[in-house]
Amino acid sequence: MQVADPKQLVALERSAARKRTFYRWLLFLILGLFGIYYLAPLYVMIVTSLKSMEEIRQGNLMTLPGDIRFDAWKTAWSGRGYAAGDVFLRPFFWNSIKMVVPAVAISTFFGALNGYALTKWRFKGDNLLFLLFLFGCFIPYQAILLPMARTLGIMGISNSIVGLVLVHTVYGLSFTTMFFRNYYISIPDEMIKAARIDGAGFFKIFFKVLLPISSPIIVVTVIWQFTGIWNDFLFGSSFSFGEAAPIQVALNNMVLTSTSVKEYNVDMAAAFIAGIPTLLVYVLAGKYFIRGLTAGSVKG
Repeated sequence: MQVADPKQLVALERSAARKRTFYRWLLFLILGLFGIYYLAPLYVMIVTSLKSMEEIRQGNLMTLPGDIRFDAWKTAWSGRGYAAGDVFLRPFFWNSIKMVVPAVAISTFFGALNGYALTKWRFKGDNLLFLLFLFGCFIPYQAILLPMARTLGIMGISNSIVGLVLVHTVYGLSFTTMFFRNYYISIPDEMIKAARIDGAGFFKIFFKVLLPISSPIIVVTVIWQFTGIWNDFLFGSSFSFGEAAPIQVALNNMVLTSTSVKEYNVDMAAAFIAGIPTLLVYVLAGKYFIRGLTAGSVKG
């Protein structure tokens, strides 16, 4: 039996290590290029919002501001410097807060309740009911515009924050139910049976047993709903106008407002203000979002 030369083994190991290092740095380089490409519009938006209009006309998009100014941010937020009647974001930002918080909370709660009932309290037709919820995830926004507009009109809550909360809650229930149902399937039924033996009922099991261990999927659902509702434009523009509009509608109106001189720095500042909440949510809770997506992937 021939014994390998130790020097050859060391050389092979070094060669393999160099290859691994090369491919690792190549991967980092490719990912870095994709990251730069993806973040370039954000960079342009930020630096443009910090420039004066004179500097924007004289320079190019990629240069840093020579003199950092926050006047455009103040104008986009509170309207200072704009003529009377022009759009600014402050009141519409709070409209979106008033819309998003209850819509996310209600749709998340009822999604958890539906997922619990469909997995731990089986009943005749539960699979058919889940299929209907699942079908609701694929209904396009445009298909429900006219029925929902008619419904809001009959209820007397059209062009209101309450109406937008109802729209987003109803449309989001299919997604939240699916999330919680898929998560609760991975939880052993023995936990529920043990709680029943101890005398716990439907709601006691839900609040005392399932909800305390549902934080991963709650984070996923809240981020999903918050992002979708905050960034929505179609429902906001279809079911509201004027003072009841959310921030995305106000941003569109602000950009389209005709002025004698187009203030690109104000438009960029307004766009960034409108995107700050979702950006913060992903920065602060992004890792929990990934954990939550995989938390119910294995049963048992």
